[in-house]
Amino acid sequence: MSYIDGFVIAVPTANKEKFIDHARKGDPVFIKYGALRVLECWGDDVPSGKLTDFRRAVQAKDDETVVFSWVEWPDKATRDAGMAKMMEDPDMSPEKNPMPFDGARMIYGGFAPVVELKK
Repeated sequence: MSYIDGFVIAVPTANKEKFIDHARKGDPVFIKYGALRVLECWGDDVPSGKLTDFRRAVQAKDDETVVFSWVEWPDKATRDAGMAKMMEDPDMSPEKNPMPFDGARMIYGGFAPVVELKK
């Protein structure tokens, strides 16, 4: 079964196009090192919760939009090898592709699917 890396970030809403440009430059590197697909999703219906929510998780400000992204890998071994190569890839350097958001507030993790349903 596949392996998923998930990310949630707060992007200044005014930086939407900068974020899309950043993703278009960086996401092909995931594919280069074995990812099957990458999805970048701009928050459209992200409600505030009573106890917790996506906005609180990344300390989003009023002028920021929550972005939910994930990378699908064929398996964890491919992900581990690919991520190691990405850390060394000059195309991923902040000088070449600066982040248009505060990376310190990004939450991320790797996930092993336990249920998969397809049409």
